[in-house]
Amino acid sequence: MSSRSEVLFERALKVIPGGVNSPVRAYGAIGESPRFISRADGCRIYDVDGREYTDYICSWGPMILGHNDERIREAVIRACESGLSFGCATEREVEMAEYICERIPHIDMIRMVNSGTEAVMSAVRAARGFTGKNGIIKFAGCYHGHSDAMLVSAGSGVMTSGVPDSAGVPSGCTQDTRIAVYNDLASVKSLLEAEKNEIAAIIVEPAGANMGVVPPADGFLEGLRSLCDEYGAMLIFDEVITGFRLGFTGAAGLFGVAPDLVTYGKIIGAGMPVGAYGGRREIMEKVAPAGPVYQAGTLSGNPIAMAAGLAQLKILYENPEIYVDLSRKGDLLYDGIRGILKKHGIGYRVNSVKSLGCLFFTDREVMDYTSAKTADTAAFSRYFKYMLNRGIHLAPSQFEAMFLSKAHTEEVIGETLSVIEEYFASDKGER
Repeated sequence: MSSRSEVLFERALKVIPGGVNSPVRAYGAIGESPRFISRADGCRIYDVDGREYTDYICSWGPMILGHNDERIREAVIRACESGLSFGCATEREVEMAEYICERIPHIDMIRMVNSGTEAVMSAVRAARGFTGKNGIIKFAGCYHGHSDAMLVSAGSGVMTSGVPDSAGVPSGCTQDTRIAVYNDLASVKSLLEAEKNEIAAIIVEPAGANMGVVPPADGFLEGLRSLCDEYGAMLIFDEVITGFRLGFTGAAGLFGVAPDLVTYGKIIGAGMPVGAYGGRREIMEKVAPAGPVYQAGTLSGNPIAMAAGLAQLKILYENPEIYVDLSRKGDLLYDGIRGILKKHGIGYRVNSVKSLGCLFFTDREVMDYTSAKTADTAAFSRYFKYMLNRGIHLAPSQFEAMFLSKAHTEEVIGETLSVIEEYFASDKGER
């Protein structure tokens, strides 16, 4: 007898491409139908068949306080009482912009948009408009949304599907995009040297989180900053995932490197569809209507989304101990997995940065796209199915991050580690 999730997926396949509204939700890479979720609370989610899971996706990052936080929910309800959308300026979007600009040292001005993809697309356009140059350098394995110019050697779902680029993207849209190797400054310098005075910006995930989790090597981000200064290029940090997660000032604050522009998503909306890009005043003043770089959005700064995001940002800023707790829990979980692998003599790698982490099914050190791709995706699939059947909800891809939230307790993490121990103790994952 089919489960309700299977029935829903069969229906979805008839009316939604691939049966999902984002490829990362598909379970095709692990040979199953996706679970359809009906509700969530704290660190738990529940599918339409009534199964409970400990969730390590957290809506791909924004639920840093846990699912269905009462304070966020109440902020949304109160905002809804005044109307859902006006298509006009509101006080709340000004308050959101002021709150961020006053607390993030490298942001003088910020523009709200509706997604991380839109934020990246707009930041790249702003960098080009400011510099008068067209060239962009990105890194293999870093995913920056699905705008045409960024779908070259992308990570995330593109890695899972085995499609390095996308059909429907004209070659002209990517002719100014250059690909460097993550954690390899020499590859960046060679591109800058080859195209002197043609590179408008270098865009990077300051901590890679779309080819699994790949931390920046010592000196890498500092080196990018120096190279941008030397060659007159803008440094763009894509902090859609890391922003407000690795600390209130994100990866830029954690690693002590200031970008010229930064993009946000996920946590900034507390689960609502929000993105933003901001940075130095002289760059952002080029954006319309202040300047000639056009960018617009009917629902940008939506009052409901602003209410949710601002409520979450205030909680995070006013309670810095949350980040200390998340870092400690990250050590507990990821060091715990490392200990299990060592105990059983398994050479798989665990990469982590604070509350972000990834178990790579490879014995190679993972420091870039090429090494990440050495992971055994069939072995991951077996692991994923075992964990799912034991009530542990992971991303259905080897190349996605695990996310922790404030709602994950030490007891919950201990339970998860016990399931992982059972898996590797049985036959070391060779199922």
